Amino acid sequence: MKNLKVIAFTHKHVDLKDLGNLVICNEELDNRLINLKNNLDIPEIFYIGTCNRVEFVFYGPHELSDDFVVQFLDKMNFCVPAERMQNYLSQVIRYSGQEALEHLFRTSCSMESLVVGEKEILAQIRRAYDRCKAAGFTGDFLRLMMDRLVKTAKEVYTYTNISRNPISVVSLAYRKLREVKLKDNPRILVIGSGETNQNLAKYLKKHKYSNFTIFNRTVANAATLAAELQAPVYPLSELKNYKKGFDVMITCTGAPEAIIHDDLYQSLLNGEDDKKVIVDLAIPNDIDAEIIAKHQVHYIEVSSLQQIAEKNIQERYSELENAAKIIDQNIKEFLPILKQRRVEVAMKEVPEQIKAIRELAMTEVFANEMEQLDPQAREILNKVINYMEKKYIKVPMVIAKEILVKSAESESN
Repeated sequence: MKNLKVIAFTHKHVDLKDLGNLVICNEELDNRLINLKNNLDIPEIFYIGTCNRVEFVFYGPHELSDDFVVQFLDKMNFCVPAERMQNYLSQVIRYSGQEALEHLFRTSCSMESLVVGEKEILAQIRRAYDRCKAAGFTGDFLRLMMDRLVKTAKEVYTYTNISRNPISVVSLAYRKLREVKLKDNPRILVIGSGETNQNLAKYLKKHKYSNFTIFNRTVANAATLAAELQAPVYPLSELKNYKKGFDVMITCTGAPEAIIHDDLYQSLLNGEDDKKVIVDLAIPNDIDAEIIAKHQVHYIEVSSLQQIAEKNIQERYSELENAAKIIDQNIKEFLPILKQRRVEVAMKEVPEQIKAIRELAMTEVFANEMEQLDPQAREILNKVINYMEKKYIKVPMVIAKEILVKSAESESN
């Protein structure tokens, strides 16, 4: 276990712009890891790169000194200028042994994520490992560790509430929107094409909504969203001339005050009097308060969603203790398994050594005596030796496993 190492650069200690300089594209990864393994004699390694972290997980006897980290970054061809190296050394977090294992388990359970409880980190770690495994960069130790890591994360996500409730405003808005009984393929007005509206519109598209119309201050800036939604896009100044009605209005602009007043809203209704749905994710709100007072609307706005998000965040953080208990239990279970595997690997040589001893005895040490035996006696002797050979191979394995089990029981008491 002491040979498990992690060199980590994360959002907790590194500016995200600096972190971007350490991200490795897939096309370069194999060559860089080959260079690293060959130069620093690292038996097993895999690389994790996300928008919030860059981590190197490896197995080897290396001490994670400043000199080693400098060599590591150099052999990875990061080309860090000498004047910047000290900055990176102050930002890197180093983990060894059981501390490294606990860090990886906590990371896979999203306990170290920018957003606690997001499940994507587990998928990212699995993809990172699988890619390096396929390229031949990992081995038996990291395989065992990943098996236990995945098991642990699944238990945390299943038996705690760490990821149950959404905490992003967009996901909460979508959930609220789904609670409203919408018409089949409702007419959806999207006002503003910033990241918030993009994300919400993508949720809707994913769930088969397709009747979108986009208005944005600058048409060119909405082109990407319009192409993805296969929707027409118009300048915001033309909103007053829109006469096709709507069922859902999603709005989020950067305007310093409300942009939808009662006269404009009346124009957009185009004579319709059924209850509309408005999702207003702008701060300050894009919808004038008079509209909410005068008209029938399902109004979903950002301040109420933020209150729910904050409550959900607190609930997630209250689950950290339960998640930590699951991790601790899995680490306790994993250590004996690791010891047992080490014995199994070491004992792989036993059958070959016993076969070699048998061959030597039969062909050299007792060669003359064997020649004097009749065929029937020789056959009986071979049967006896075969039986003894199997028992000699099995007995040490059984004894070793019993020792490991007793050792694990005594450590847990």
